[in-house]
Amino acid sequence: MNKKLESLFSISGNFVLLLSKPCGEIAILLYRTFFWIFKSNTNKRNFFLQLQEMGARTFPVTSLTLLFTGMVLALQTGYAFIRVFNEPLYVGRLVSASIVKELGPVMTAVVFSGRVGAAVAAELGTMKVTEQIDALYTLGTNPVKYLVVPRFLAAMIMLPLLVIYSDFLGTIGGYLVAHYRFDIPTNVYFDEVYLLRLKDVFHGLVKSFAFALLVIMVACYRGLNTEGGAEGVGRATTQSVVVSMVLILVGDYFLTALLIAFGLG
Repeated sequence: MNKKLESLFSISGNFVLLLSKPCGEIAILLYRTFFWIFKSNTNKRNFFLQLQEMGARTFPVTSLTLLFTGMVLALQTGYAFIRVFNEPLYVGRLVSASIVKELGPVMTAVVFSGRVGAAVAAELGTMKVTEQIDALYTLGTNPVKYLVVPRFLAAMIMLPLLVIYSDFLGTIGGYLVAHYRFDIPTNVYFDEVYLLRLKDVFHGLVKSFAFALLVIMVACYRGLNTEGGAEGVGRATTQSVVVSMVLILVGDYFLTALLIAFGLG
């Protein structure tokens, strides 16, 4: 019996250590990132390149994702209300609230993790296994300052902007279905959209900043700690995307509960 308990405690302890070690290392990386943000000037060329990579090149896939998300949400909502009330009621209100508060931030962050998080993890991982990061140390350049800070700042700027853009496209997608499938007049649909409160928009924006932080820090951490050559780069990229998506979905619940508790639900 004692051996079974020892084995159970050993497994539990190893599991806790397995989770706590990367959490602690990510916290240290985040501290170093903020240190270099306030300590020295950011490389502007690298920063603007990251803005282009994370923003302009992510627009197409984000546009398609949220446009059709809004369309299918309006379709499902319209038919659900027809079955209950024989009229497609409140489609604009439900679509806009769902997009702005939940689906916009979450879907955009998931796309961002697959498009940007994977690219960052793969790029930094390749630099790690080819010893380019060690070369930066040799040249007296701090890798966090040169590599992580521009990507961190670009992600914190671009994901909230992408979320705002996604909210607009999702609402337009819902309008297309509401107007051309259910014959809801344009003014009726957008009158319902205008019922959104400022705190509803703020709710989604807070989530977008939190998700940007999660995605970029996980991607940078996995990239900087890559081992094992090309196979290790692939493994780090996969882990970055999977962990980011899980954290987005889990964090969405806790952020929603926290925001509701503070009256921003």
